Amino acid sequence: MNDIHHFKFTPSVWIVPALLVVALWIVFFFEHFYGVNLSSHGIYPRKLLGLQGVVFSPFLHGDLNHIANNTVPLFILTMALIYFYREISLKVLFYGVLFSGLITWVIGRNSFHIGASSLIYVLVSFIFFKGMMTQYYRLMALSLTVVMLYGGLIWYVFPEVDKQISWEGHLAGLITGFLFAAYYKTPDYVVASQYAWEKPDFNPNEDPFMKRFDAQGNFVNPPPPEELELEVEDEVLVPSYVFVYKPTTEDTQSSE
Repeated sequence: MNDIHHFKFTPSVWIVPALLVVALWIVFFFEHFYGVNLSSHGIYPRKLLGLQGVVFSPFLHGDLNHIANNTVPLFILTMALIYFYREISLKVLFYGVLFSGLITWVIGRNSFHIGASSLIYVLVSFIFFKGMMTQYYRLMALSLTVVMLYGGLIWYVFPEVDKQISWEGHLAGLITGFLFAAYYKTPDYVVASQYAWEKPDFNPNEDPFMKRFDAQGNFVNPPPPEELELEVEDEVLVPSYVFVYKPTTEDTQSSE
């Protein structure tokens, strides 16, 4: 499959991330405008009622700094996901929220876990590992870019770095992204065409075309005439026409 026809910038590349970010901010402004706290709808581990947070937690944030830190990376990474992995992007987003939330529900501390950071870790993990697995130069370049921009996030999957954050959610997102990278398949991309003279084992002394030239580059060895003869595939048959004169009745009577 040719990547020229696969990687296309369509409106969905930015519309889906924009809608996702807008949804986060609508919930945030709703909480602060009406003075309500929806954190109790986050993930509460190992409690049946806490399972509701698997769906709701990515849209809930504690304060302005929390949602601001999640907005930009979520938008950029979702755009990259849709542009480079269009066919599986919605699956990664939907199941990423689901499975990272479930893992958090299993391993998390007895506290409410909220925020879109789990999904961000899913995207970082998936994009990095998938690019490395494909061994395709564009996707590998994307992986390295993600590492340069968000490689520091790896420290926040350890419990002692910052006890105020949900390191369990981060770890759940990291695990989920890696599993998705291993599970979901991507198209076989076309390797850039390589001519014979571009290959490392190319020997100009054995190349038929290069044998036509001398050391100074002069064309001294033209091909024999038989190589220049054109082959006639099929003989074209030209139809022949025979015209026969048939006298009319008047001509017959006059001749009598």
